[in-house]
Amino acid sequence: TVFQHYALFPHMTVWDNVAYGPRSAKKDKAEVRKRVDELLEIVRLSDFADRKPAQLSGGQQQRVALARALVNYPSALLLDEPLGALDLKLRHAMQFELKRIQREVGITFIYVTHDQEEALTMSDRIAVMNAGNVDQIGSPTEIYDRPATVFVASFIGQANLWAGRQTGRTNRDFVEVEVLGTTLKARPGDTTIESGGHATLMVRPERVRVAPAAAGMPAGDVVGVPATVTDLTFQGPVVRLSVAAPDGSPVIAHVGPEQDLPLLRPGDDVFVYWTPDASLVLPGDDIPTTEDLEEMLDDS
Repeated sequence: TVFQHYALFPHMTVWDNVAYGPRSAKKDKAEVRKRVDELLEIVRLSDFADRKPAQLSGGQQQRVALARALVNYPSALLLDEPLGALDLKLRHAMQFELKRIQREVGITFIYVTHDQEEALTMSDRIAVMNAGNVDQIGSPTEIYDRPATVFVASFIGQANLWAGRQTGRTNRDFVEVEVLGTTLKARPGDTTIESGGHATLMVRPERVRVAPAAAGMPAGDVVGVPATVTDLTFQGPVVRLSVAAPDGSPVIAHVGPEQDLPLLRPGDDVFVYWTPDASLVLPGDDIPTTEDLEEMLDDS
């Protein structure tokens, strides 16, 4: 196990911390030295072998804790939010470092995290748990693009979620859903929903496009609604645009530089639209609020 707060022995050097496991297992000195030197090379800490933990940065301490766990050659390694104590930039750097180390040593890492972005970045497979039950297991792409439940859609990444009803099927590839005060064509999920059944339409903010009201809805196979701008937030690579649909439902769009839009202000009329295959219909209409998600995290 790699613990959240590392639990390194402060009176031991880096080398002795890593050697603690094989020494406790009564391995001979030559085997201990071989294993420790090999792991320190993998985590790129060979030059720090004689230092004490207090002389290391947070990221270096994290790598010592990782090497100490790996030196015993476990069949699987449990990492309990190991990056929780690091600042944002170091956390991002260590995510890629951990992926590199995992591939080099070839040991299964079971990584526990409440950081949804971290889960997508680091995983080959993700299990999303809700109230002690596994809602979905799949690749990061499957979890993000085809969530099985409304909870998974809301918990992993950002998503527009609108409650409504599935009213029918247009063809084998698309269904019709009553949401946002109109009927839209959408991609069905993996769960069958009877005609007239409660449903939730999901569209990721980066798939939503925006056009000025004067330009009208663009031609082509797109669906969308007229809306009114309520807020704009600059977030560096994108502008987070909040609009209100005709029925008052909020719609979030991440507007990148590729969308050549005039300067928008709150109160402006626009069209928000997307292609039908950018949406997904999920069963049920119990959409968790931000407060619900925070409470779930606090409980866990």
